[in-house]
Amino acid sequence: MKRIGVMTSGGDAPGMNPAIRAVVRTAIGLGIEVFGVKGGYKGLAENDIFQMTSRSVSGIIDLGGTILKTIRFPQFKEKKVREKAYKNLKGNKIEGLAIIGGDGSAQAAYIFSSEFNFPVVLLPASIDNDLYGTDSTIGFDTAVNTAVDAIDRIRDTATSHERTFIVEVMGREHGNLALEVGLACGAEIILIPEIKIDWDKIVEELENQKIQGKSSSLIVLAEGAGKADDVAKLLQSRLPEQEIRVSVLGYIQRGGKPTSATRNLATKFGVEAVRMLKEGVHGSMVGFKNGKIVRMPLKEVISQKTTPPIENLEIVKLMDI
Repeated sequence: MKRIGVMTSGGDAPGMNPAIRAVVRTAIGLGIEVFGVKGGYKGLAENDIFQMTSRSVSGIIDLGGTILKTIRFPQFKEKKVREKAYKNLKGNKIEGLAIIGGDGSAQAAYIFSSEFNFPVVLLPASIDNDLYGTDSTIGFDTAVNTAVDAIDRIRDTATSHERTFIVEVMGREHGNLALEVGLACGAEIILIPEIKIDWDKIVEELENQKIQGKSSSLIVLAEGAGKADDVAKLLQSRLPEQEIRVSVLGYIQRGGKPTSATRNLATKFGVEAVRMLKEGVHGSMVGFKNGKIVRMPLKEVISQKTTPPIENLEIVKLMDI
């Protein structure tokens, strides 16, 4: 393989830039030319492709976001759009593609690779850590640390004013982020999409915390389990004597400098992805399992579901005394 492409797709995640850097420099080190695709799948379809050098990725290892940009592009579901993307790759003599992205990117990558028998490797990047076949995704550790830092500050206010705070974190379909963040910052309650909320139980828990002498409480809520404002109104109506406040962390969880763990994982993923492409691997993902870098078929990745660390809820309950 003499020429490969690299792109970022879907929601941005801290660590995408270190991954780009690793792909570019590994490829060049192995004598392979690298071409960047701007704007993800949209850039593929519009032939927004340019050659990258080692200098193209200088000074980006500590940057959040992605220098290649990422644009959501539902039109890629259309076969004629995918055909155009394939022709653009062939026109640029690109023989393999490294895609840095999450669940939606994985599905599109599998379809594209299968349809055109084209070597594609996915580098899983998602702050939700929701891809099957890897213990961790690029960006997850950074997002956890960003949220924990913010919640630690909120806890100061909650304690000072003796309030109950509901902090909404990202996670429309999966509660991995909320479970990890809630455990790390000592939340009394964690609410996630995977488990139906028992409002009577939540009210009882908050009442018991007051009986135990707790002056403040922290609820970490994954956005997919409900909106913080709605949850606050419901709880306030049933607990009128308590002061309940809301904080939605929002997009700050996506940004910022990637942590060392994120940078290292992204770099290892980038190196392995290029090795896989050089071997002509089709439709696969590079992952991290049991402390080792692994290779996973994309067909298996998109057909299986991840299991969130529900055991965190039991640990939280033990700590809530």
